[in-house]
Amino acid sequence: MSQPQGPLSGVRVVSCSTAQAGTVPYMLMADLGADVIKIETPQGGDPSRRMTVLPGMPSTFFETNNRGVKSVTLNLKTPEGRAILHRLVERADIFGQNFRPGAAEKNGFGWEELRKVNPKLVYVSISGYGTQGPNGHLPGTDSMAQALGGIAEAYSAPGQKMRTGIASVADESTAMLAFGGALAALIHARATGVGQKVELSLLGSLVRLLGWTFTTTMWRNKDPVTGQARVTGTAERPGLSASFNDRDGKPLVFQLTGPDNWHDSMTALGFLDRIKAAGFEDLGVIIDNDAKRIELLALLDDLFATGSRDDWVARLRAADIVSAPINTMLEASNDPDVLANGHVTEVDYPKHGKRLKVHGTPWRFSETPARPGIAPELGEHNEAVLAELGYDAAAISDFKARKVI
Repeated sequence: MSQPQGPLSGVRVVSCSTAQAGTVPYMLMADLGADVIKIETPQGGDPSRRMTVLPGMPSTFFETNNRGVKSVTLNLKTPEGRAILHRLVERADIFGQNFRPGAAEKNGFGWEELRKVNPKLVYVSISGYGTQGPNGHLPGTDSMAQALGGIAEAYSAPGQKMRTGIASVADESTAMLAFGGALAALIHARATGVGQKVELSLLGSLVRLLGWTFTTTMWRNKDPVTGQARVTGTAERPGLSASFNDRDGKPLVFQLTGPDNWHDSMTALGFLDRIKAAGFEDLGVIIDNDAKRIELLALLDDLFATGSRDDWVARLRAADIVSAPINTMLEASNDPDVLANGHVTEVDYPKHGKRLKVHGTPWRFSETPARPGIAPELGEHNEAVLAELGYDAAAISDFKARKVI
């Protein structure tokens, strides 16, 4: 019995992209069955192939961002290389690139040129800052977007300097928005026969990631309270998300969305009498009152330090209060819910003789399951892809000899 095809089976993608934000959208599509061709330079390919290569293993960076795609090498400085690219684009549904503004046009794969080749093409362009502002011409990175977009404040604490984080949240946010934007434009193209250019940026995607907290900040015209707790809502309906350490220094978090949650959680923890005695029966007193907020958090610090994290989390969950241990990345990779839901899975790497843990996929399709693959060797699919385009063995051999591929 044949295995079901992925939900994007039949979708053809060509990507002249490197790094993370520019490659992850199409890796996700490959997970879901799309035929994704990654164009690389014949000399060395995507530079990220050589990033974070652990002994006896492939590059963690390249593998995570390029699994399941096909690698075709093309020298786009040659007329033959550009002609091959155009033939690929003629058959494609989606094209992606993430070079700084102007570079794609210079290298022969700008929107205006490729739309002539394929009027139905969805052309995805990712930049650092966006193309309309004063810095649109500059190259961009994840750290740049984190710095400008405001997320550093989300992880800051009073009295400490703000800093960007080690997880590439801007790159990944951009990738997921590019994934959705490309498929939205593809639906339109298939309905109307008209393709379009979809532009997005690291900075714009990071701003979107801030969600309703960003809206509240703008409407209040005041930066949010940061640090140990996220205080939300109004005095009439306060909210609190806060982290605490247990007696062994193990951190946990719990989140409340209203007055009833506050009483239920304090009762479940056995803290209610102490809370009432300290004047915090009404959580709303900490809204817009820094002194009260600091006093309450200090009291809760002391109370949580009297027991174990596992017990506190179990009590809160039993009372239907959202709570969880705060995992390190390594702990997260072994979390029972992460593993049971396939958010982390294992894949065989025959070349390295290993079976390694990798990202699963964030979706579960009942009829067309996703299938993570592995990243290709440089130029691994040259012969197969060029043969599909009608080039014979002699022509392919000639391309190799003249370094077209």
